[in-house]
Amino acid sequence: MPKSDFSRREFLQASAGALSVSLAPGAILRDPDPSLASPRSVPPSDRVRFGIVGVGMEGTGLLTTAVQLPGVECVAACDLYDGRHELAREIAGKSIRTTRRYKELLDDKAIDAILIAVPDHWHKQVLVDAVAAGKDVYCEKPMSHSPADGVEMVAAAKKTDRIVQIGAQRTSSVLCAKAKELYDSGAIGELSLVEATYGRNDPTGAWQYPPPADLSPDNLDWDTWLGSAPKKPFDPYLFARWRCWKEYGTGVAGDLLVHLISGMQFVLGINEAPKRASAFGGIFRWKDGRNTPDVHPVLFEYANVPVYMRLTLGTESPEVTRFMGSKGIIELSEFALSYTPQPGIDLAPSYYCYGLPSRLKDAYFKQWHADHDPKPGEEPAPQTVSYRGNDYDDLRPHLWKFFQSVKSRKPVVQDVVFGHHAALGCHMANESYYRKSPVYWDPASQTIKS
Repeated sequence: MPKSDFSRREFLQASAGALSVSLAPGAILRDPDPSLASPRSVPPSDRVRFGIVGVGMEGTGLLTTAVQLPGVECVAACDLYDGRHELAREIAGKSIRTTRRYKELLDDKAIDAILIAVPDHWHKQVLVDAVAAGKDVYCEKPMSHSPADGVEMVAAAKKTDRIVQIGAQRTSSVLCAKAKELYDSGAIGELSLVEATYGRNDPTGAWQYPPPADLSPDNLDWDTWLGSAPKKPFDPYLFARWRCWKEYGTGVAGDLLVHLISGMQFVLGINEAPKRASAFGGIFRWKDGRNTPDVHPVLFEYANVPVYMRLTLGTESPEVTRFMGSKGIIELSEFALSYTPQPGIDLAPSYYCYGLPSRLKDAYFKQWHADHDPKPGEEPAPQTVSYRGNDYDDLRPHLWKFFQSVKSRKPVVQDVVFGHHAALGCHMANESYYRKSPVYWDPASQTIKS
C-alpha cells in the first residue's frame, strides 16, 4: 500500500465511524469501490498513464488515491520542492520520474493525462500548456485564479477538445446524486431559498501549515514558484500558507465556497455564473498578515433564487446545504442526506380568527374542523427520509470518473465550463468583499462589474 499521511478530509471521514450504518432502514448509498481492485490486474496496454504536477497537501491525496485505482499508472511527478520528489516516489514507486519542470511531462508521449495540484495562481498556465500538448487534465479547484484566467482556460480546452475535469468532488457523490434525484422529482416543490454553511475552528483549518523543516532556496525553485505573482524574498511560510494571500490563492471562497457552489450547481442543474453577489466579512481571528477574510458570508442570486452561503474559520459548524421549497427541505451534509416533507397547508384553524367575536370565531372553527379533520386512525404521519453514504468529497469516485472518461472520451459533468462558472461565483464573492459593493457578471465583457 502506498504510504501517505491522512488528509484533513480523510481524518474526518475515518473518525465519523462506520459509514455503512443508515439513519433509516434500507437507505444506504454506496459507491462501487474501484480501489478494491489491483491496478496490476489491468494489462499495461489498457492503462491510463498520468503525470502529476504538484505533490503538496492536495497533490498527495490525489496521487495516493489515483495509484490505487485499477487501470491507472503514474509515470512521472513534478514539483518545485525536491522533498516532494522523494514523497512522490514513496507513494507511486521508485521507478517514476521526478522533475522540477512540468513541461517535461507534457513532452512525454507516454503520458495520457495530467493531474494539476499547484497553487491557484499557476492553474491557468499549466492547464493551457497541458491541453495544447494533447493531454487530458484533472485540475484542482478552484479552476481559476481570476475571471480572465477562467475565460482563457475555457477557450483552450474547447480549442483542443481535451477532457478537463475540475476537482470539486461532489458532482461524483452518491449523496449529491440522490439529492438531485429528489429535487428533479419535485420532492420539495418550488425552490425558494438555498442556504449553506461551512465552519472551521483550528489553526490547520485556517491554513497555518508548518513549512517543511528543510525548505531552502537550494531545494526549492522559489522564483518559478512565484510565477506571475509579485517578486518577494524566499519565505517558507508563504510557500506553505499561500492560501492566505490573494496574490497566490482565492481565500476561503476558492478553498471552501467552491465546494458549496459546485454541489449546489449539480443538484439544481445550474451551469452558469450567479446574476449578483454581495459579500461581507473580515479578518476577525487569524491576524497573521493574511489579506483574505477568515469570515466570509455571501448572498447570491442564481436563476432567480436567493442563495446564502456562510464561511468562517473562527467557529466549527456543521457543513450543510439546505434546499428549501414549498413542499419540504433537502438537507445535504458530509455523510448524510435527509428529506423532510412539508404539507404547505394549515394543520390547524387560523389563529387570525381568535381576533373575531365568539359568534364568528366559533362558527369558523366548527366549519374548519368539519372540512379538514381526518377520520380517526387516518391521521397523516409525514416522515423524514434519511440516507447515509460515503463522504461527498471522497476523491475516489471523482478520479475514477475522470480516468474512465479519458478512456471512453465521454464528457465529464464537472468540465471546464462547469468549473469556470463555479469559480466565477467565488471570484464574485471575493470582488464584492474587496470592493465593498454588490457585483454582477457581465457576459459581454466577461468581467465582474459593480
